[in-house]
Amino acid sequence: MTIHKWICIVLWFLLKGHFCPAQQPGAPNFVFIITDDISAEDLPVYGHPVIEMPNLLSLSEDALVFDNAVLTTSSCSPSRNSIITGRYPHNTGAPEIHVELPDNQITFVQELKNAGYHTVLSGKNHMAPPEQLGFIEISNSHPAGSENWAKHLRKRPKDKPFFCWFASYDAHRDWQINEKARTYSPEEVVVPPYLFDGPMTREDLTGYYHEVSRIDYYLGEVLDELEAQGVLENTYIFYLSDNGRPFPRSKTYLYQVGIRTPLIVAGPKIKGGRTNSLVSSIDLAPTILELANINIPATVQGVSFLELFQNHKSVTRELAFAERNWHRYSMHERMVRMGDWLYIRNNWPNKRNLSGESDPHAFPAAQELWKAFEKGNLSVQQQQIMQMPQPAEELYNVATDHDNLINLVHEKNNRDTLHLMRFLLTKWMNETGDNIPDNPTPHKAEMDGTPLEWYRGEMPGEATGAAEINSSGPVNLSDSNLIP
Repeated sequence: MTIHKWICIVLWFLLKGHFCPAQQPGAPNFVFIITDDISAEDLPVYGHPVIEMPNLLSLSEDALVFDNAVLTTSSCSPSRNSIITGRYPHNTGAPEIHVELPDNQITFVQELKNAGYHTVLSGKNHMAPPEQLGFIEISNSHPAGSENWAKHLRKRPKDKPFFCWFASYDAHRDWQINEKARTYSPEEVVVPPYLFDGPMTREDLTGYYHEVSRIDYYLGEVLDELEAQGVLENTYIFYLSDNGRPFPRSKTYLYQVGIRTPLIVAGPKIKGGRTNSLVSSIDLAPTILELANINIPATVQGVSFLELFQNHKSVTRELAFAERNWHRYSMHERMVRMGDWLYIRNNWPNKRNLSGESDPHAFPAAQELWKAFEKGNLSVQQQQIMQMPQPAEELYNVATDHDNLINLVHEKNNRDTLHLMRFLLTKWMNETGDNIPDNPTPHKAEMDGTPLEWYRGEMPGEATGAAEINSSGPVNLSDSNLIP
């Protein structure tokens, strides 16, 4: 072999190592567990007094628990598309439910695959064709969506680092009860103050509790398999949800119970504990890529929170934004979270404040809530989603009002905060290309349940070309030209 050929071979290996950092020794593995329709407050790690999850509690002992992790939307597929791209829903080109992610959008899974990772999707997808998203190995199962997780870990190629997107169907309706988790009695459940405390609601919550607990069984299988293979110490485990619980005033809504996700991260470079620092679900993509030593694409709007793994008091963002778009009912709400403050702007206050889970003809808890409303048996707090018109603006202090039941928008002492948050939200909308559609997707049904003629209308960001915009909008209050 000539010296020229030897030089070419050496250069090829050097370049291969440069562009494929995942193939270098010690590249970390990732298990990304995303649950369906679960609010943070419903996990024992966040203080729930009844639901049992021993494996998650054990994992959390050495993990970092995020107390202020905020989703960009509380709606299934838009939330997942936002997470996998690191972009706000209106910037993905798929801001409404059941809209497929356009194939020109870049996902962090594609970047991992290109760097040499073995990538797996097992369970619920609800985004786009798996190969388009960057997944090599795919499976699905029912009822939990979690049945194949440990099998994928056992059968994976042992010469590559791996990334597993493990997505459960739990706890999505309708409830499927089996022997993989304990059952709960109606007497045990804790009824939130914005739901009606009646027999239908209590029974409904028992099915939800069961499915939340069932995920823990499969988490235990995953942890056992990682430990048996001797790779647990080099594996980062992310545990989160795509949106809030499937009950009235939770899923699709921009209140804490809908928009705050559980986020628990365990791994080799993590100091265990809790952090109050604010993070957004679009920050997951850059964080994982930084952990894998892979360049972050310019399309990512989130910021890495890697420094929080050691310094729990560090600040990687001071502002988090979220949006509420069509999800069976036509809505256009926007939210900004700053410190202990949460501000919501409803651009269509004259439209019914409904979702599939709060529809009076939908599920037991919603049916019972509306029947109690018709009989005049609801408290003022329980009637909030029935008001017409809805408040055009809402302002809550999440430290003193966790359930966001006391609207402080008219309090004189909060005027400066209100003005600032109005400005921040408008600035974010302008810089990211968000807009209010002229011909939006309409409701699917009347209030009485009568189906309407339905079509997919103009989506937020469609008219402005937001899918091509990479600006993140404001992230910190110290950003230049931020304060009016």
